[in-house]
Amino acid sequence: MAETNILFERRGFGQTSRKDLWWVQPVSVFLGLSAFIVYATWAAFQGEYYAFGNYLSPFYSPEIFGSSPHSIFGPKPDWWPMIVPFSPALLILWAPGGMRFTCYYYRGAYYKAFWADPPACSVSEPRKKYWGENRLPLIMQNLHRYFMYLAVIFVFILIYDAWKGLWFVNAATGEEQFGLAVGSIVLAMNATLLGGYTFGCHSFRHLVGGFKNQLSKAPVQRTLYNCSSCLNRRHKNWAWASLFWVAFSDLYVRLCAMGIITDLRFF
Repeated sequence: MAETNILFERRGFGQTSRKDLWWVQPVSVFLGLSAFIVYATWAAFQGEYYAFGNYLSPFYSPEIFGSSPHSIFGPKPDWWPMIVPFSPALLILWAPGGMRFTCYYYRGAYYKAFWADPPACSVSEPRKKYWGENRLPLIMQNLHRYFMYLAVIFVFILIYDAWKGLWFVNAATGEEQFGLAVGSIVLAMNATLLGGYTFGCHSFRHLVGGFKNQLSKAPVQRTLYNCSSCLNRRHKNWAWASLFWVAFSDLYVRLCAMGIITDLRFF
């Protein structure tokens, strides 16, 4: 039998035989995630204009310490170090942020866009070997299921915030009454999108039934698993929609609190 010698040529970064616009997706992901990171970081360090009446920005919920009426334990504690910037958002954003950072979908997205590992299928990368997830910062991906547990709690907190967004103080009587405004819809949509993203998470699907060898013998878990699977099929869409809507929700509450826009009340 004749022997065939195959020579492999190492290509430079970005070289490929692909003829399509393969770079559009990683560039779009890079710009989209970068825009969110910049805005979220700016908003988190503001420490003001995050509450408006019965509305609370999702970046600041739950407000453990803070200056708004939504604060659980009152204003900034005296023991807070003076040299450390204080913002209620900095106390809680690490939990949902960790969920995003370690998400299975986002890994594939930002590995290409930020790490270029690789930048796209069949496109050469800028390093000679795969970095793997056995060192910082990528080793933190192994904490995904634990961040998911925390994210589930945050979803229910945001559902409660959406419910509070439906109750307004009557200026005449001083009592709360049920109503609906644009801000109510914004917060309700935020809880819905984040719920769809979180409950469609791969780890959540495994939690509610994936560890079972025979789901047919566990009808409740089978139903939960199937429901989570339905959300998981559009996990990418839930991820991006919830990402930008949570930023929009913060912006909406912020603009209302600053008096730049007026919250339209339907009833």
